[in-house]
Amino acid sequence: MNRDEQLARLRDATPWDLAVIGGGATGLGVALDAAARGFRVVLLEGEDFAKGTSSRATKLVHGGVRYLAQGNVALVREALHERATLLANAPHLAQPLAFVMPGYRWWERWFYGIGLKLYDALAGRRGLGDTQLLSTAQTRALLPTVRAEGLHGGVKYWDGQFDDARLAIALARTAVARGACVVNHCRVDGLLREGGRVTGLLAHDRERGERFTVRAACVVNAAGVWVDEIRDLDREPGTPGRAPMVAPSQGVHLVVDRSFLPGDHALLIPKTADGRVLFAVPWLGKTLLGTTDTPRDDLAAEPAPFHDEVEFILREAGRYLSRAPTRADVRSVWVGLRPLVKPPEDDGGNTKALSREHTVIVGRSGLVTVTGGKWTTYRAMAEDVLARCADAALLPARPAGVTVRLPLAGAPAESSVSLTRSPGEARYGTDLPALRALPGADHWLWRDGDGGLSEAMVRFAVRIEMARSVEDVLARRCRLLFLDAREALRVAPEVGRLMRDELGAAFNEAASVGAFEALAARYLELP
Repeated sequence: MNRDEQLARLRDATPWDLAVIGGGATGLGVALDAAARGFRVVLLEGEDFAKGTSSRATKLVHGGVRYLAQGNVALVREALHERATLLANAPHLAQPLAFVMPGYRWWERWFYGIGLKLYDALAGRRGLGDTQLLSTAQTRALLPTVRAEGLHGGVKYWDGQFDDARLAIALARTAVARGACVVNHCRVDGLLREGGRVTGLLAHDRERGERFTVRAACVVNAAGVWVDEIRDLDREPGTPGRAPMVAPSQGVHLVVDRSFLPGDHALLIPKTADGRVLFAVPWLGKTLLGTTDTPRDDLAAEPAPFHDEVEFILREAGRYLSRAPTRADVRSVWVGLRPLVKPPEDDGGNTKALSREHTVIVGRSGLVTVTGGKWTTYRAMAEDVLARCADAALLPARPAGVTVRLPLAGAPAESSVSLTRSPGEARYGTDLPALRALPGADHWLWRDGDGGLSEAMVRFAVRIEMARSVEDVLARRCRLLFLDAREALRVAPEVGRLMRDELGAAFNEAASVGAFEALAARYLELP
């Protein structure tokens, strides 16, 4: 996936079948599905792939246990199907994960156990493991640091875990392999309109300043929480603005050392003192604590946590862990904005909510907007989008299901990764030989538990994965910023030097390192 080659394709004046705005989970899923069906596809992302919400998830591939309590069996069944599909198509990036719900009331083990047995039944042959009722001793064996006082056993069940930003890169690479043109750091500035219809878009490469006119039969707005900014570009001059489609909500995550939750089992508290859900999840050698769900009025590119959110996570984690984490224990704090959908009553076109999780709108101009949803169901969302495009006669109808058994870049032929590898290399899957062939394969900039960053990984990120900044490497090609911001600050200068070696004089090493250092400092700030 070479960026210069993708820019050269973008200069081609031949109209595209489909232009996608947004390089997060949804946009990349749409681009891959359309390319796999044989459409000519271009995708533009104004920042980096998964820069926003799609790199800031709780890292869970799940069916949505909470929807069972709401009686939404169809949604749970769909998500469980997609969970199995994702784990099969990207076993190097997504794996089963066992969760334990400790019970501190005598009835909780039975109450939650019955619900989770239904969860197993809905998964059927796609299940990842049987739900088990645990004794107090068994619960403490699986969660050695769980608070023992008042413990009445627990319940063990299975869901999945994944590396969200790495999965986004795999989707982009797979889409390119299927013929799509995919470019990051290329911002959409406007929409082309002819006779009141959207016929393409205007964009510029933020790295070089080059401008592009992209014509397409169909344009999909998949900009996540920022879809309303693109919808505003679709207004006729002098017409009033539309009501916002997205009401953003933020989720805060704190990362602490693995010692707070040793072992391979995640902790789930389904109902904290104020009714919220709390996770403590092992991830890449650390423990991830979260998450919150707090409304916001703004759409900051780097939202900051609120004081009450940090206090909630630390306080509630301290109620269930034998050693309460403190502010001094936090290695990194990061925030993601979720696009909670409130479809407008009248967009002048055909509005259809395809599930309670995501919404697709075809406006009067033909602009297709999709938002909401979650990583687990990105593939099903893409099929829904293309179905709506066909219904609106923006694209010809072609058979769906082409991505159900489509391995993503790096996936081994079988659904397990068995290549010999060093810490941090598992995510490369079948790309591991190519990685090992690059200079610096044994020169490690950072190693810790399940994680690691070598010189070769930096070079691979630039040559194969379109990394253009130190942030691209340390936040999304490697997850060090999200795991330990101080360690990320330590290695940033060397990453910058290696990127200068790869990209030459056009790469502003000092500016890239400086921008990353300012960003990493924010991941260490606790209000």
